[in-house]
Amino acid sequence: MIAVFAPGQGAQSPGMLAPWLELPGVPEQVAELSEAAGLDLLRLGTTATAEEIKDTAVTQPLIVALGVIVAERLGLESDAERVVAGHSVGELTAAAVSGALTGAEAVGLAARRGSEMAAACALTPTGMSALLGGDPDEVAAGIEAAGLVPANRNGAGQIVAAGALDKLAQLAAAPPAGARVRPLAVAGAFHTHYMAPAETALAEFAATLRIADPRPILLSNADGAAVVTGAELIARLVRQVTLPVRWDLCLRTCRDLGVGAAIELAPAGTLTGIAKRELTGVELLAIKSPDDLDRARQLIENHGQYAQGEHVPDFRIVVTPAKGVFTRADGLDEGRDVARGATLGTIATNREQHEILAPQAGVLTEWLRASGDIVPAGLPVARIHSGADL
Repeated sequence: MIAVFAPGQGAQSPGMLAPWLELPGVPEQVAELSEAAGLDLLRLGTTATAEEIKDTAVTQPLIVALGVIVAERLGLESDAERVVAGHSVGELTAAAVSGALTGAEAVGLAARRGSEMAAACALTPTGMSALLGGDPDEVAAGIEAAGLVPANRNGAGQIVAAGALDKLAQLAAAPPAGARVRPLAVAGAFHTHYMAPAETALAEFAATLRIADPRPILLSNADGAAVVTGAELIARLVRQVTLPVRWDLCLRTCRDLGVGAAIELAPAGTLTGIAKRELTGVELLAIKSPDDLDRARQLIENHGQYAQGEHVPDFRIVVTPAKGVFTRADGLDEGRDVARGATLGTIATNREQHEILAPQAGVLTEWLRASGDIVPAGLPVARIHSGADL
């Protein structure tokens, strides 16, 4: 099986559209996507400066547009037998690759997402810093203890903290054991509660879209689970702007599914670099120019089909409904069968207690948190496997 990854904000570079304009049909497609975005993507992708395309309102539709263009050159929209995942705004590219949105709809949604997130960033001075190294759970706990949010858990020893600038400075002065802190040049604290105004505005815009069910296996940043319906996908895309990105769980699902090769759509490099350390033994290709298309097509031909009669396992990650203290259900050990709607545990807050329910029947394959852990809302706590082979 092959995976297709779509990069997120930060992957952009000046002139990144230029080499693709030499391919037949691309100039016309850029014009169409520019209309959908309400931006001159041709100029932004060829002659604009690095500073100009760093603007969140510009970066997001520009990255999605290039991903859509490259995916169409590979014919990805016609084949459902693959895994597709995008990092942050890359999930909109992935939605287009999956057939859930058209390319123009994905770029239009990215433009609205970028502009609303830029507006939310302007309300409060916030930022993000990458923490490299250290024990992942200890680093995440240290980030939370500092009053910040582990907004991206990318795998390969990289977690991104987000929140108020003064708290980021304090974290840099006293980082968790074994971790070094690198401030990121971003407009604000993406994937945190600071983006709530953007989520509200995006929900209104998303309600106007007609979204189809994704055809390939489309993994969600929220928990690494496969998204089955268009309704679930659009709801997740809206919530994504305030929820942490769990790219580590997307990669874990790729391992569980037996992915043998992965292609990163342009502007590529970041996700392939992470995958080199997280998906050992998997053949990887970062598409950086049209010269990489032939090799990408060969990888798709070699890895893009399921074996005859092969069952694709269905994994779901159970996440917390609120911030509080997590407690596992008594006697529920790994390997036990659970029914849909069964109580897996609870989250206790200062005022109330929330039940955590199994979203589907299956086998509890792994606990991801221990009883007594203080967890934020949206944190994965358990993994359920429900497949025809069980």
